[in-house]
Parts: sequence; structure tokens; C-alpha cells
Amino acid sequence: MCGIFGIVTAKETALGPILVEAGRRLSYRGYDSVGCATLSPGGTIDLRKDVGKIDEVAERLRFGEMRGTRGIVQLRWATFGAPSQANAQPHLDSDGDLVGAHNGNVVNNVELRERFIAEGMTVRSTNDGETCVHAVERYVDQGYPMLEAIRRAHGDLQGDYAFVIGRVGEERLYAFKKGSGLVAGIADGAALVSSDLPSILPFTRRVLRVEDGEIVVLEPGGIELRRVEDGARVEREFEVVSETMEDAQRGGYPHFMLKEIHEQPGRARELLHLYDASPHVEAMVERMKGARNLYLVGCGTSYHACLLGATYLARLAGRPAIPVLAPQFVPQYVPALGPGDVGLFVSQSGETKDVLLALEAGVARGLEPLGLLNVIGSTLMYKTRAYLPLACGYEISVPATKTFMNQALAFLYLALKMGGHSTADLHRIPELLEETIVATDPAIFPLVDGLAGCDDLYCLGYGLTYPIALEGALKMKEVTYAHCEGMLSTEFKHGPLSAVTEGYPVIFVCGPEDVARVVSGVNEVTCRGGRAIAIGEEDPRLRANAHDLIVLPKAGPLLNPLLAVVPLQLLAYRLSVARGYDPDFPRNLSKTLTVD
Repeated sequence: MCGIFGIVTAKETALGPILVEAGRRLSYRGYDSVGCATLSPGGTIDLRKDVGKIDEVAERLRFGEMRGTRGIVQLRWATFGAPSQANAQPHLDSDGDLVGAHNGNVVNNVELRERFIAEGMTVRSTNDGETCVHAVERYVDQGYPMLEAIRRAHGDLQGDYAFVIGRVGEERLYAFKKGSGLVAGIADGAALVSSDLPSILPFTRRVLRVEDGEIVVLEPGGIELRRVEDGARVEREFEVVSETMEDAQRGGYPHFMLKEIHEQPGRARELLHLYDASPHVEAMVERMKGARNLYLVGCGTSYHACLLGATYLARLAGRPAIPVLAPQFVPQYVPALGPGDVGLFVSQSGETKDVLLALEAGVARGLEPLGLLNVIGSTLMYKTRAYLPLACGYEISVPATKTFMNQALAFLYLALKMGGHSTADLHRIPELLEETIVATDPAIFPLVDGLAGCDDLYCLGYGLTYPIALEGALKMKEVTYAHCEGMLSTEFKHGPLSAVTEGYPVIFVCGPEDVARVVSGVNEVTCRGGRAIAIGEEDPRLRANAHDLIVLPKAGPLLNPLLAVVPLQLLAYRLSVARGYDPDFPRNLSKTLTVD
């Protein structure tokens, strides 16, 4: 999740220290490279950038000495193009007259790069941030003024992004918003724009919230908003914000876990845009189709996504796939591997040691390794023959939420493609996720008082919701410290039913096709005095038999599991807070496990 910051000042000043400090305040978003650019009244651009953390790169490249009247700093989280000095942002146009940086994904990056190269532009990287600069350059070279060039470039760039750009010979910066966050601020003698609030707060608390389809024009004396659609001026009052720095980093949410749950619709939307435009999806599908045996390998949350993925692949593509925990892959399957076998290794961080060890053992036996990962430039990326990104941005809270969502969505996308089905219906998911958050969070609050004192409960699912039950149980264990066991609902009667006593809570995650089967399990619990909590679409059978029903929007059997995980995440979060724990940093756990 990249971060951008731009500033325009009334007179030439030492912008380097200002840009470095702004970058530090954006660093919580996660990044792999950093760069600064300043524009001076004399018509020069000073651009310095490289891979690494901001303090190290700033010291090595002497950011502190950079001066000018306009400045841009960008922290890059790689999606298009591996982390490298060339792919680091900001970027120049062909002649060095424009400089800009972006936050987000331009999903037609490959096509536009090829077009720009064919038109004779100097393209120095594979990064979509550079594509934004050339998209503006194309119209500037045709004689259009900057505002009109930006309006026209906006129509060429597909995806969700925000972008800031400056031109030699002007005393302005321009920024525009299409999906990704953007906020502007006004201070004495300066105008500022940024991906989000933390980098602006040290300068001012007078801000403008930029909306999609708007261009921000920053001058030393003020800020102007224009509509991309027709260039017309937008009138909007500045607001005075009261957030602390910590509040601003969390976007006003009390914890990062809650913020990241709410980010899931946006991240799902970005993933779908990315995959729709990516030539790498088809290549991944062909490799998976041609496998002698196909293994889906992960740990923890990623393993639960693999279980769901295996069910999707069987159902939609008629393709058996073997989901397996990474440490068990070595003793159980590696001795039987050979050429033609394919492993899809799944990891949020790309550094999980169990996953990397499993990959290495498989490759030694002739297995072809593929990757599904969130961190571009991670070890897993470099060890795979092909990979797909998860496009989640940085996930700060230790419990995985949006990374699981996009892993599950990626598997569903691949399964549809492998089976020759349309993926168009998947574009309902972001809106359905938003509806689910709005509908289920209030329904969870009445459950919290009754469950906060429970140290033992079960979470059951069947078919497509079985992996969701496992993931929900893991979230409960991680952040509430209560023992919650995830299980196949039909297995519950084979022993664990003996645990049920008066008031004992059992959560049933129910797909729309499985209601009759789940109702039987519900009654096995309720007739013994247990408390049955159902999560599913509105159904009179669930309503009549369960004590509580958390209602999901109607989405059908394939999309239902993606929605069902949301109330489980929210319930775990609410219970963690009610029990007095910090859900972002559970005891004994770390985000990335790099030890045996």
C-alpha cells in the first residue's frame, strides 16, 4: 500500500527534511522502496530514490540537502515491477520535465507501457507509477495545458489509484483521485496533499477530503478542486480535524484490526481489477491445468484459504487439488513427488519458514512451484516460477483479515477461469462485503455480553463453509484467548457433542445449500441445552431452530463463504475488546513466522 505526499511552498526552502518526516509518517502503511523529488524555481528536478527503509535511503542519498518550492515523497509497496531502483517512485517523463508518483494500481499498465514505447517515449521501469507520468506527458506533448492533459490521462488509466505530478516552469502540483485515498491541506505559505492524514497533521489541521473524480491544484496561496469529468470548479469548505497522529494512522478506528476488516471491500475491488487486466492469471491457470498432481500449501490462515480453494477448484473446474499444511507436506507428499507435479504456495508475508522449507523440498523432487503472496520482493516470490499478488497493502494487525479475504477471492477467481466460467459476477463482492459489514456488526453486539465470559466454544461449517469455520475459530483463539475449535459440522456428533452443557455456545456457519443438514446439527446442540448461533442467509428454518441468527446478504453458495467470514472476524474483534485484550498484538504471536 504505497504512500504519497506533495508540498508546494511560497519560496524556495529546504524541502528534504520535510519530505523525509512526511515519509516517516506514512511508513506504517508498509513499503519496500522510497524516493524524493524536488522542483526548483530555476527549472530543475532533483530526483533521488532506491530500495530500502526511509532513514537508510535518506542518509545514503542525502535527502536532507534537497531544496525547492515543490516536493514529492513516495513510499512504494510493490505490485507492478519488483522492488528496484528503477521501479522506485517518483518517476520522470521522457524529457525530464514532469515528475510524479502514485498510490494504488493501474491495471492496464502493461498495455499502456507497450503503447508508450511504440510512440517513442523513454520508459525506464515496469512500474505503473511511471505509466501515470507518461499518460500525462502524451497530452502535454500534444499541446494541452496541464489540467486538460491530466483530465485526458485520467480516462486512459484503469484501476484504483491516486496520483501527484509537477511540471518544470510551473509553481503548482496537481493530484487526482480514482479509488485510492487522497487528502489535501492548507498551511501558512504552503499547500499539501497526501494519501492520508498522518503526513499532513504536523503542518495543519485544515483539510479537504478529495473525492473520486476530482483533481487537486496546489499553489502556494491555496488549493483548488476541479472535476475530472468537465474541468469545472468544485466548491467545498475546509474542515478542521481533531484526530491525534495515532488516530489518523488507524483512520479513526480504535484498532488496526477493525480498520483492516473495513478495508476488505476496497482491497477485494483492487484485486479483481488487477486480475482482470493481468496476463499472468491465464499463465497460472495453464500451469495448474497441466499438473499431474496439484498441491495447495500454506500455514494457518493461508491453509484455510487453500482448503476453500480446493473446494472451489473441484466444484468449478472439476480439478482435484490437495490442500496441505506446509510442515506436513514434507513427510506426507514430498517422497512421492516427481516431474509434472505443481505446488501453489500461499503466504501473506512470503517469508513463512514452513512454507519456504516445503517449497525447497518439493523443488528438489521436481515439483514446479507457484506462489500466491502479498509482499512483492519477498523470498517466496523469487523462489517461484510464477506468482500472483494479493494486492492487500500492508496488514498491521497480527490477525489476518484482508489477506485471507483476497486469498479466498484469488482461489475463486482461478477456479472460475480454470473451469471456463465468467468472473463477471465476482464484481458484486466488494458491494456485498460492504453490506455485510453494515448488516452484521450491529447484530453481533447483543451476543458479546453473553459470550465474553466463555472460555470454550465451537465453530462449525460444512462444505464451502468448513474452511470459514476453521478461520473463524482461529480468529477467536488469536485475539480472545478463548479455546474455540473449528470443525466440520457433521463431525461434531462423533465425540465433541459430549462437551455441550446448558448454555454452551456453538456457532454454525451455514451456506444456502446446506440449511437442512445444518438444522440437524443445530438441534443436536439445542436439545441438550446448548446455545446455537447461526450465520447464514435469511431462512425460516435457521430462524426457527437457532437461538440467534446473524443474517448475511443473499449471494448464493459460491460467494456466501466470503461474506460469512466477516461476522466471525467482527465477533472475534468485539469479544477481544470486551475481554480487555489488544486485538492488534495478541500475546505470544508475530505477524511473520520465520522460525521452525
